[in-house]
Amino acid sequence: MRLNKITLATLSIITGLALVGCEKTDDTNGSQAAGTQKTKPMPATAVSAAQQSAETAKLNAWFEDKFEQELMLSPTSLTYLGRSERQDEIDDYSEQAYDAQIALKKSNLKELQSTFDYAKLTDDAKISYDLWTYLSDQAIAAYEFRYNQYVFEQMNAVHSFFPQLLIALHKVETGEHMQQYLKRISASGTALDQLILVSKKIAEKGVRPPYFAFEAVIDESTKIISGAPFSEGVDSAIWADAQAKIRGLLEQNEITQSEADELSNNIKQALIDDFKPAYERLIAWQQADKVNASEKALGASALPNGLAFYNERLANQTTTDLTADEVHNIGLKEVARLRSEMEVVKAEFGFAGSLQEFFVFLRDTKDDERLYYPDTDEGRQAYIDDATAAINKIKKVLPDYFGILPKADMVVKRVEAFREQDGAAQHYSPSTPDGSRPGVYYAHLSDMTAMPKRELEVIAYHEGLPGHHMQIAISLELEGVPTFRKQSYLNAYGEGWALYSEWLAKQMPGTYQDPLSEFGRLGSEMWRAIRLVVDTGLHSKGWSEEQAIAYFKENSAITGGQAQSEVRRYLTLPGQATGYKIGMLKIQELRALAEKQLGDKFDIKAFHDVILGGGALPMVILERKVKAWIASQH
Repeated sequence: MRLNKITLATLSIITGLALVGCEKTDDTNGSQAAGTQKTKPMPATAVSAAQQSAETAKLNAWFEDKFEQELMLSPTSLTYLGRSERQDEIDDYSEQAYDAQIALKKSNLKELQSTFDYAKLTDDAKISYDLWTYLSDQAIAAYEFRYNQYVFEQMNAVHSFFPQLLIALHKVETGEHMQQYLKRISASGTALDQLILVSKKIAEKGVRPPYFAFEAVIDESTKIISGAPFSEGVDSAIWADAQAKIRGLLEQNEITQSEADELSNNIKQALIDDFKPAYERLIAWQQADKVNASEKALGASALPNGLAFYNERLANQTTTDLTADEVHNIGLKEVARLRSEMEVVKAEFGFAGSLQEFFVFLRDTKDDERLYYPDTDEGRQAYIDDATAAINKIKKVLPDYFGILPKADMVVKRVEAFREQDGAAQHYSPSTPDGSRPGVYYAHLSDMTAMPKRELEVIAYHEGLPGHHMQIAISLELEGVPTFRKQSYLNAYGEGWALYSEWLAKQMPGTYQDPLSEFGRLGSEMWRAIRLVVDTGLHSKGWSEEQAIAYFKENSAITGGQAQSEVRRYLTLPGQATGYKIGMLKIQELRALAEKQLGDKFDIKAFHDVILGGGALPMVILERKVKAWIASQH
């Protein structure tokens, strides 16, 4: 699973979320988690409720003003959040714009720290204060390692984001909205040129993505500008979408036939004159630079100041101070535990061979209808239908486990052809805060032999309910907390919750009813345990791509295509894959603590509301919040 990382990246400066980058390495091992700064000591004099209320109100007003100020820098983020301002523009991706954004981030942080009296804030306002500081530190830290970033690669896939923005996110309800769509086509070309310049500067410093990323970018960029109006053949995805939107406006009498014709002609010309040439320049740049990439994919330690970069990536992505060795050892321990549980389920299924032989059976028996869907359009639709049914089953019992429920709906869709990849991880795209756009669980269905039936249920729970959609939609819809808290995302929290949700779903009626589905659940958790071993192996222990793929296949029933896709993901996004298991383990730890200390007073709905009811938090702040809730229940 992965969230739409490029969409989230457009929010990175605003919320402080650092998707790639890390803190300054002031300590020798670089393991201090950002945002764990000491809070100011409480004064000897008591603070009245009135003082707390006044200072908190002033702080919350400041948060709204500053968040809006930073949000307005990003037209793409505004669209992503369902707003209509600056809908005719694309973000400025130039290095100068990044400099200015970070300067503003630093200025706002300094103003926060000099303006407000921490001791006079309510407990929840202190969380807001600490979170703003944490996120600001993360954004500033990412800037320090900006030349370690890969601009074009197969995971963040910025090259495919621009058509996706127009097709899936850009609101079209009026003729004016379609004129804005037209302007964004041309603006996308400018944005690509800015990103190419940044990529070239980073390459001059000896930093390039792994060899396989070049071919992925070239292939996907070529697909984007294939077909009409760029070349002979069927309509390209972007041109088909534009025409469909124009027809829709015409049918709704929002535009005249003359206006529709003019829009069609202008959009076609913009695609040919501005959009296509920018992608051709990107393809040419990637073809020219790929010869300079190393023949073997190398981990972060091979980059300038690479080990420090990776240690900080771990701190950023896990929101803990765990070292690479500690993360690696946690992974080894979890792999061993899960193998033992898999042995039990294997026996329940009735398989007589070894666990390794069972992996091979599950992986390679493609013609067994118990294991795989047909690799046909009917099989693809069956997958979507069954995933939707699994999510609908969870919907019915959510009130038994949660007090706060999402208002926005969610749907299951196949990934668009221009960005679909065989065996690639499924992912979730969030709903809008007002619920007008549903959340979407996207599935890569081009190769159904890479989509085992046993994994359908657990992935649906992870991506949909009670996983990503539950957590992110609730966060976006929260009331009574500053807006920036609703719209922030932290990897360990978000992915930790989604993995915890796979385990939580087992406690709900009607789930994982057969051994294969239960093995799928264990396999999913094993996948994340393996990530702790493999990610740290690749980036801090000198593991090769082949060694990492072999370890994956030795300990799971993952297909060769999936294993390769996963390992290449880790090579491209150092540390990101470690947040899942570390976050899950922390949430499980906090639940066990609450159950032990509260006994019969423990309320599962109340516990989940504490976890989800304040937006995404670093593990250190989440732990503080849960312990305060436990204390309040005595």
